[in-house]
Amino acid sequence: MIRIKRIEVEKTYPLRKDILRKGMTLSHKMPGDEEKESLHLGLYADEELVCVGSFMKNTRKDFSGVQFQLRGMATSEKFQKKGFGKRLMKYAEQILKSEGVDVIWCNARTTATVFYKNLGYQIIGEEFDVPQVGPHFVMFKEIG
Repeated sequence: MIRIKRIEVEKTYPLRKDILRKGMTLSHKMPGDEEKESLHLGLYADEELVCVGSFMKNTRKDFSGVQFQLRGMATSEKFQKKGFGKRLMKYAEQILKSEGVDVIWCNARTTATVFYKNLGYQIIGEEFDVPQVGPHFVMFKEIG
């Protein structure tokens, strides 16, 4: 059985650490994690947490309205390419839209841009490098 629900930020840390920060000295904790308005979601396959995403209120001058930034999107390696990330993102968009959010944006790894494009996100600006992590693009979707 698949289910998605709000989770405590601490539950996102193991997947973030294993998938996004493997072999790096960068922290798996992110600015905004502890803010009251931050949204942390987990997708469970049976009882196992296999996909996480965190959404934090954050403003970027390129966009207007209420904005949230996606941070720490991670899916367990053995559960990738099964549509779980897409399901979690769609669920998050519904929640954030109902809460009056206009734009979701993220710093997407270049290798993940196709995933986000398939969800209706667009690239803005030029590719940039995040030390230790690699090339990224800013991507966004208007949901409000």
